Amino acid sequence: MLASLLALASITGARADDNDVIARAGDIEVKAADIRAYLEALDPREQAVIARNPATLSQSVRLLLAQRALLNEALAKKWDQEPAVAAQLQRVREGAIVETYLQSVSKPPEGYPSETEISAAYEANKTAFLVPRQFHVAQIFVAVSEDADKAAQDKARKKLDAIQAKLKQKGADFGAVAQSDSDDAETAKNHGELAWLLETQLRPEIRKAAAGLAKDAVSEPVRLDDGWHLVKLLDTKPAHTRTLSEVHDQLAQQMRAQRALENRRAYMAKLVEQDQPAINELALSKLLPSLAKEPAIR
Repeated sequence: MLASLLALASITGARADDNDVIARAGDIEVKAADIRAYLEALDPREQAVIARNPATLSQSVRLLLAQRALLNEALAKKWDQEPAVAAQLQRVREGAIVETYLQSVSKPPEGYPSETEISAAYEANKTAFLVPRQFHVAQIFVAVSEDADKAAQDKARKKLDAIQAKLKQKGADFGAVAQSDSDDAETAKNHGELAWLLETQLRPEIRKAAAGLAKDAVSEPVRLDDGWHLVKLLDTKPAHTRTLSEVHDQLAQQMRAQRALENRRAYMAKLVEQDQPAINELALSKLLPSLAKEPAIR
């Protein structure tokens, strides 16, 4: 994913040199290295958005240019030397140093976890990898809220009766009826079909109706707060436990993250034990009233 995104930062499609200028506004430049750093800092979901729509990367470059212009303006006015700003910058700097150092000393060994440890963790936590039963259903929906007046209720019931009559005709096509009569536009255009859903994702009333159906059978009308639902069971998948090979990489990452967290806590505890802190609780308590009066520096 990241490799494909980095390719977007190149003008020619080949890998751009870090010093290649990607964008310029006046005397402000954004280079390939800046774009790479920006992309690497994104979380996977944000990277996926850019991969699907490369135009958003151009928007991000424009934002970087604007930020650079704003930074230059602030520095020209010596904004960074304002006492409150300087204090905030110092806190950010110290926080970054502490956090990155703590990450480095907490990092698990390269060989952790071993295959034996991964296998043992899998066996000990198999229930966590259980995938519930899945349903593939189609629906025809007749909209009418529970608090609708009698006229609206009667109209919806009349429409529902007409739909059921259509479905009882010889050779009736549920998908075609859903397409023409369902009040749910999103599923109607797909012949009433929903994506595969875990049983835990279904409303209890729908789950109960679907669970009692044979394949290709249609339920009796199910009343929910938004209206009437006719459900057709297209297929099911039984509950199953994901195999070790399916969860191997995910499990290894989780184990490394957990070990890093444990190492982090242990390292901090060791520092506290080495030099027990002495805290003037009385003086500390006197700071609380002033906290409510003084505006926080943001």
